[in-house]
Amino acid sequence: MRQPALFFGHGSPMNALGGPHADGWRALGQAVGKPAGVVMVSAHWETEGPYVTAQSRPETIHDFGAFPDELHAMQYPAPGSPGLARRVSELTGAAPTEAWGLDHGTWSVLTHVWPEADVPVVQLSLDRRLDAQGHFDLARRLTPLREEGVVIAGSGDFVHNHRTWKRAGGEPYAWATRFNEAVKAALVRGDDAALTAWVDLAEDAQMSVPADEHFLPLLYVAAQRRPGDDVSFFTDVIEGGSISMTGVRIG
Repeated sequence: MRQPALFFGHGSPMNALGGPHADGWRALGQAVGKPAGVVMVSAHWETEGPYVTAQSRPETIHDFGAFPDELHAMQYPAPGSPGLARRVSELTGAAPTEAWGLDHGTWSVLTHVWPEADVPVVQLSLDRRLDAQGHFDLARRLTPLREEGVVIAGSGDFVHNHRTWKRAGGEPYAWATRFNEAVKAALVRGDDAALTAWVDLAEDAQMSVPADEHFLPLLYVAAQRRPGDDVSFFTDVIEGGSISMTGVRIG
């Protein structure tokens, strides 16, 4: 059964503890059901050359600083899948490794999507040698996995500007809203060229994407679109003025 491709605007690690976004992720998991596995591309694993996690029991990585002890104590004991890692390696040339696990871009979301931690998960790194088109082209090579029962997922944020983030909350900046809507519109119309050249997508791009690691995982999801695939948004909020929690389902 063909599985969807999913992008998660993951925001703060604190979302792992619950809240409205967690409720949306939980509902998504119930709608999708249990896939054969997940290949996740997280904003928080950047490497020189592509790598894929290949251990049977990946570590839950607490890759963040001063957060509550409850968050640091959380574990997401989903199995890995050496077999799926080999398949990803065959398709993309990514080198299998046991030197990484599941970082918070992955487990803070999936702990709600599949709370029983019974869906195998592997992570594919962001190869910093590639430009945006290179990431998109590599992502296209993952497409056969959807027909093999595997969800291709990305975790980041369309808009991710910590410098302008309002710690006390507040309305989104106008530039953040405009860029978020421009990305959504490009996804709906299937404009891959606009997504890979997001700097030219809207004049608000440089404020919204001051660094690209949170945007690039979206390309791995957009690249999975095939004729007949619907595009929908399962979460769509901008927090603290400049962190978008937009979630995308393709298929």
